[in-house]
Order: sequence, then C-alpha cells, then structure tokens
Amino acid sequence: MAKKVNKKREELLKKIDVAKAYSIEESMNLIKDLKSAKFDETVEVALNLNVDPRHADQMIRGSVVLPNGTGKTVKVAVFAKGVKIDEAKAAGADFTDTDALIEQIQAGNIEFDTVISTPDMMGVLGKVARVLGPKGLMPNPKTGTVTMDVATAVKESKGGKVNFRVDKKGNIHAGIGKVSFDKEAIAENFETFVRKINRLKPASAKGRYIKNAAISLTMSPAIKLDSSELLDLK
Repeated sequence: MAKKVNKKREELLKKIDVAKAYSIEESMNLIKDLKSAKFDETVEVALNLNVDPRHADQMIRGSVVLPNGTGKTVKVAVFAKGVKIDEAKAAGADFTDTDALIEQIQAGNIEFDTVISTPDMMGVLGKVARVLGPKGLMPNPKTGTVTMDVATAVKESKGGKVNFRVDKKGNIHAGIGKVSFDKEAIAENFETFVRKINRLKPASAKGRYIKNAAISLTMSPAIKLDSSELLDLK
C-alpha cells in the first residue's frame, strides 16, 4: 500500500524536480522556499560515500567548525582537573563537576550535547562509556574532544562545531545551520562541510568518492544534489 502524502508535503514536493540533480547555487535558492514548520528548521545534509567502514582506514570520522555556526545552543560538559576546570569554565563550559556528571550520566540524565575530556580523565569516563558511546557522546581525539586545550574545544563546540561519522552503509548526515540563515551563510557552511569531507578521502577508496548527496530541512523533502560539483570543492 502506497504511503499517503499529507497536503503540506505534497505542496513542497511540487517545488522540487525529483528527477533533477541540482547545483549548489540552485539548491540554495530553493532550500529556503521549503520552510513549512512553525519552528526554525535545521538545514540538513546527507552524503553517501563510496567507502567501506569495515576497514579502519575508510572509517570517515571527524569534525568541522562551520563559519556561521549551527544556530543551535550547545551545552558542553567537560571532564578535567585543576586549572583545566577553570579554563573550561572561563570558555563557557556548562558542566564541569566530574562526580556530579558521572552520577547524572549513570542515571540516564543527559543534559548536554557535547562531552570534552582531558586525556588523563578518560579512565574516569570509562565508567559511563556504555551510556555515552551509543549516543555518540564519548570523547574522541579525532573529533578534538580529547584534548588538553579544553578552552578552544569548548569555544569551538559552542561556536559551530559539527562532529560527523560515516555509518555502516557509507552515509554521513549533519545539520549545517538553520533556515533562518541567509542564503550566503547556508552556502558557506555547506561548502565548508563538504570540503572537510573531501579532505578526508582515504587513499584506498576507489571510484567516485561522493556517490549521492542531498540537502533538506527538518520537515521538507530532500533536494538531490549534483555530486560531481561537490567533488570539486577542495
């Protein structure tokens, strides 16, 4: 039985040529016209990469600081000791009390979006790895969340840092801003994100690196993108 499309989505679908692969410029002109929700929808990017994550060298994972931010208020928890706690607080960290954080996480009460840790505190975090790991919150050096420079990590997290990780089917999904951003800001964030993905292309990955790509809003259908244009973003 075919899935019923509601009227609002039906109207949005009329604005998109589903058979077409849009250029970046065309998609930026169209994306803001797909706003339909009462809230400030997130601009979302989905990429399908020609990689096999079962091979360690093809596990694409990292982070990128978007020049215009994400439009989201990010709460940061920091695990550190001594002067590093003071540095984290000064940079704007929301949670820095290790004992309270451990109890909070063990109780399943997650009130933060990002976790940052100094290397010497990773042993402590091992107690809650089973909770944080599945939620994608476990600190990792590849995303810059295991570091002695906690101040920079906190500022980046609050200022527009996006973490990403390829799934087992080669897909990467990320929010790159809000529909309320102007077109130029969305485009700059998008291109910054794609350039980062391109820079992480493994030497062992053969064939077309970005196979498929799309951009959408939280409540909108997806706009298919011309992946060959994305590959030119270096």
